[in-house]
Amino acid sequence: MKKKTDSASLSSELIRRPIRRCFPIFLLPTFICFCIGFLWPFIQGIYLSFCNFNTPKDAVWVGASNYVKAFKDASFVHAFWNTAAFAVVSIVLINVLAFAIAYALTQRMRGSNLFRTVFFMPNLIGGVVLGYIWSMIFDAILKRYGTYLTANATYGFWGLVILVAWQQIGYMMIIYIAGLQAVPGEMVEAARIDGANGRQTLFRVIIPNVMPSITICTFLTLTNSFKMFDQNMALTGGAPSVMMNGAKVNMTELLALNIYSTYNINKNWHGVAQAKAVVFFVLVAALAIAQLVATRNKEVQQ
Repeated sequence: MKKKTDSASLSSELIRRPIRRCFPIFLLPTFICFCIGFLWPFIQGIYLSFCNFNTPKDAVWVGASNYVKAFKDASFVHAFWNTAAFAVVSIVLINVLAFAIAYALTQRMRGSNLFRTVFFMPNLIGGVVLGYIWSMIFDAILKRYGTYLTANATYGFWGLVILVAWQQIGYMMIIYIAGLQAVPGEMVEAARIDGANGRQTLFRVIIPNVMPSITICTFLTLTNSFKMFDQNMALTGGAPSVMMNGAKVNMTELLALNIYSTYNINKNWHGVAQAKAVVFFVLVAALAIAQLVATRNKEVQQ
């Protein structure tokens, strides 16, 4: 037995040795593509956020003035708070409904596989297509009451929430189903034998064991909510608009759409749009890292 073990380890070492020796050769093409496609544009984008420019070649250094203009822009500040409110509502709604559906579909019900497919299908449709389809649906409903989706900021906000929830619940449901199926059956059975009711079993046994899935789904919904662009543009386009502090503010505009609008509407504000993009990146990265740390610590405690 010892000889067989030694032979297996020797064989494994012989296989791994050339891989260790040659891995830089295989890694190099991917690293070059990463530098060209991500790292260099990212560094150039940070530099351009301190410049006035129409194209990167004619950039003129202006220092931090672009960031000052960005934070003084009423539309950017409004888009930030609008995005924050949208993120909170969508994170709670999507994760609660996705978990509830996943929990129901893992209770040995008939047709569960069919239901999983049906709930997942909206995630396969593009955001722009969904935006235009749902705008027609909402306008057809609101027309009965003599109004339309983009006439009121409240209608637009909740329209975005409904659209994104409908699109993403099925995807998060699949992740929660995987987490629920990984919960040890012996642990659930032991809890029931000890007298735990369904609610106690859910909150004290099942949910703590599904925390890795909760971490992933919360991260995805958080980042997707802050990065949402195509649905926002197709559904409302930021409308309706009002004048606020002498500036035009789109009431249903989220951060990504605000950056796009800043760059395309005012050619003299390309640097400001780039500064907003850098602030946007830092914000999303900080929130995502904070959320991951918080939920992973919860996993360790459990």
